[in-house]
Amino acid sequence: AKNDAKGVKVIDINLSDEVYALGINKDDADLLAKANDFIAQIKADGSFDKICNNYFGDGEPVGVTSAAEDTTKDQLVVATNAEFEPFEYKKGELFYGIDMEVVKAFADSLGKELVIKDMNFDAVVTAVQQGKADVAAAGLTVSPDRAEQVNFTDSYYSASQKLIVKASDTKFDECKTKEDVDAILNTLDANVKIGGQNGTTGQKYVEGDEEFGFTALPAQFVGYANGSLAVQDLINGGVDYVIIDAAPAAAITTAINAVA
Repeated sequence: AKNDAKGVKVIDINLSDEVYALGINKDDADLLAKANDFIAQIKADGSFDKICNNYFGDGEPVGVTSAAEDTTKDQLVVATNAEFEPFEYKKGELFYGIDMEVVKAFADSLGKELVIKDMNFDAVVTAVQQGKADVAAAGLTVSPDRAEQVNFTDSYYSASQKLIVKASDTKFDECKTKEDVDAILNTLDANVKIGGQNGTTGQKYVEGDEEFGFTALPAQFVGYANGSLAVQDLINGGVDYVIIDAAPAAAITTAINAVA
């Protein structure tokens, strides 16, 4: 039978194991200690699970407002890239997402006003390193090179990379393990294009990264400002595959298939 399935699908195999944490300026040991206490607290008392349930379960996402930055006020300035649903995204002037609800609760626990600075993903860590923000909260994977720029808190979320293919693509359907997927990816040549978000682990997965233990794939990486644009281009034929974090992969494919 001819497979004319529209849309896209996620190959449900973890290509990597990584953890997300908040990034804190290296000169601010006090804030790091408070952030670690806060993360331990919300994990212990169930409030982190409740926030996750707003995005993965039957809860309702809660919009977070950013105050205007004002150095005369007691503020917590958070750098993010609001292009990474369900961790951070915008609707109108409000910020939504797991990270946004977490940093709002953290600011409240400190008695500080929350300021959210939305920027390109690859600028987030630098902003904290340079003192332009106190906290990096952007679905940020802990890695040794980033740890040279900021101090990471204890991790609050375990993540992985996943492959997205066209719904009609059966090439990976028999795969059972990461090794099965990699074996196929390594048979592809340099004419094959794999999309992803700039500066993310997905890019490192395609281009190779010693720290993460990724060997470069023969395919070429095509970078986008966010995962949605990459998946949209997959549908339009601009790239052959997409590799992004698992939770955004699920959110994006669900949204795109709803209109496919």
